[in-house]
Amino acid sequence: MSLPVTKVTQQELIKFSELNISPFVSELEKLIENAKAELDALLAENHAPSFENTIEKLEFIGQDVQELSSIFFNLNSAETTDEIQALAPEFSAKLTAYGNDVALNEELFLRVRSVWDCKDDFGLNVEQQTVLEKAYLGFVRNGALLDDEQKQELRQIDEQLSKASLKFGENVLAETNSYKLVLTDESDLEGLPESVIEYAAQIAKETGDEGKWVVNLQYPSFIPFMKYSSRRDLRETLYMASATKACKGNDFDNQDIVKQIAGLRIKRAHLLGYDSHADYVLERRMAQSAQVVEDFMGDLLAKSKPAAEADVKRVGELALKDGIEQIQPWDFSFYAEKLKQLELNLDEEKIKPYFELNNVINGVFNVARILYGYDFVLRDDIDVYHEDVLTYEVLDRDGLHKAYFYADFFPRKGKRQGAWMTSFKGQYKKDGKNHRPHISIVCNFSKPTALKPALLTFNEVTTLFHEFGHALHGMSSECTYPSVSGTSVFWDFVELPSQILENWCYEKDALDFFARHYQTKEMIPDEEIEKIVKSQQFLEGYNTMRQLSFGYLDMGWHTLSEEKDTDVFEFEKEVLEKTALMPKVEGTSTSCQFSHIFKGGYSSGYYSYKWAEVLDADAFEKFKEEGVFNPQVAQSFYDNVLSKGGSEHPSILYERFRGRAPKVDALLKRAGLL
Repeated sequence: MSLPVTKVTQQELIKFSELNISPFVSELEKLIENAKAELDALLAENHAPSFENTIEKLEFIGQDVQELSSIFFNLNSAETTDEIQALAPEFSAKLTAYGNDVALNEELFLRVRSVWDCKDDFGLNVEQQTVLEKAYLGFVRNGALLDDEQKQELRQIDEQLSKASLKFGENVLAETNSYKLVLTDESDLEGLPESVIEYAAQIAKETGDEGKWVVNLQYPSFIPFMKYSSRRDLRETLYMASATKACKGNDFDNQDIVKQIAGLRIKRAHLLGYDSHADYVLERRMAQSAQVVEDFMGDLLAKSKPAAEADVKRVGELALKDGIEQIQPWDFSFYAEKLKQLELNLDEEKIKPYFELNNVINGVFNVARILYGYDFVLRDDIDVYHEDVLTYEVLDRDGLHKAYFYADFFPRKGKRQGAWMTSFKGQYKKDGKNHRPHISIVCNFSKPTALKPALLTFNEVTTLFHEFGHALHGMSSECTYPSVSGTSVFWDFVELPSQILENWCYEKDALDFFARHYQTKEMIPDEEIEKIVKSQQFLEGYNTMRQLSFGYLDMGWHTLSEEKDTDVFEFEKEVLEKTALMPKVEGTSTSCQFSHIFKGGYSSGYYSYKWAEVLDADAFEKFKEEGVFNPQVAQSFYDNVLSKGGSEHPSILYERFRGRAPKVDALLKRAGLL
């Protein structure tokens, strides 16, 4: 029987404008004390441990702690301030200590283990079995079987990791924000499209350099400059500024922090009985072991490297015509764009007017409406943390409340780079009610200028669809327990809902919803759609090799079985030799700014992007076979993937949708690598 959805009142929405950051730590302390009191009450339970009086109660203890933490860390990523950054280490340390208090509570573990040992006696459903397994293994994997001295050591390691990770992210953000390339002469603008010049002028106005042009390291500024600037000297300058972030030996250098984090993770793995951090992490992934990941990446490497080398050769031959005998990293985007225009006649700037941000938003909403029956109602009465943030109430096909959705699209000083999905409140069912989630996506798209609205590159269009796919996963959740709801799934499964949605960007039936010229209102011409579809295979060998290089670097750091006081630059060079397609530039480092693995949750998991590409290509073939808007296929994907969260093993969920295990052939075919 379905439970009634809670009617979310204004009082339950987050009052961002009224938030005072200063008492966040004291508020956290208060909520932790409340959670500990709830925990004490659970432990005082007189009846024999059962799923209901132990596991189910444990699921909801500390719910307020989780929600406060979500607000704090989401703000630290999307709208940070000096005050937030100053509080972050203490806030994170207290949260880590609380997590360890629970994870290392021996009396609590004994109750959980008692339920685990008798699990067949309780008549549990599939979701309850998953929650119990996750709870039991969560304790074991967080030191429940350690002695007191080892538990104390684990606490110290976790606190050190928490602080080091925060410092890593702060250093990358500081390096990103501190740099600007000021252009003073019109000759500095050679090759740049009008929109890029307008954006550079706007940044200059914001930075006090009015009358000049400024390029910075934020993606909407950096990427177009590298792609279009004819000034090789300036491309090199900007590339070096980006590629040397947090590794220049200054106060924001992350070299020692990278080694510290890697070393602490090795210590933690050893303490818990694993040879490496990768062994620890991958035990709870679809891949299950480092060897499976190595074999998976090795197979893709063998299939993609010849194509990647051919891609670089083609780009290099074009550069050679300009007298560049050895193509360098700061040349590749520029000549790759020229090659795309020559081979596909696809000009990114020419098609940008067809991708006005509001139209694309409406387009992705339409895709969700046709596939899943969702309606998105713009709300101007919901408080936000920045004026750029848009808010929507999401309704299901019956007009009932499904979720709240926050969308934050433009770069600013307090926001880290990249794009991500997150939540302020998760979905769960409790006390006879279905509590719905508050979901957010955060991006860094090109801002409107004085002359034009926000026009997206096609890459930004796919990014929006990608993050919105994550959002659909979160808002579609119909689980009972918080620990398995929404995107709380294995890391190498979490990218399936996001990556599969990108496929609709290449479908005419979907493009017709939103690819409309912002001035003339004309639909994007069919010949441009054909070029976009063909672009899926353009330099895909190179793109695959680039993704694999990140995966290998991640595994390189995390398959180490002993600490090494290694030189970060030399370590990278050695690990990435198999994927290197151009000369390594001295003094540059990926590791020192690799936030996915040293600040985010992707350590030993970056391979999951390619892993999920196999899933998404294979899954989308089912849509292609039966219709990209086929309601039965969409309903099956909703029922077996989007709504299920992590309530069952992802392999079971996927095979239930697809009717079989995934095959790599669909990805290789789509990429043109067969």
